Amino acid sequence: MNKNAIIAIVLGVLVLIAAVQAWQLMDIKGKLSSGSASLTAPSAASPGVSGSPQLPSNLQNLPSMVGGC
Repeated sequence: MNKNAIIAIVLGVLVLIAAVQAWQLMDIKGKLSSGSASLTAPSAASPGVSGSPQLPSNLQNLPSMVGGC
């Protein structure tokens, strides 16, 4: 196959991917502006548990481990 043909095919695929992503962004923007979707982070705590989730024990001393001081 010709080198130019391969480059043209790859370029076409990249343009197609960019078009799909642009369409998805516009769809998300429309949903957010109409209020049918919201940006919320999933909660790490189980339902019914109040307060903030606790860090695992290996991450609780992380600030003291950084820098070695």
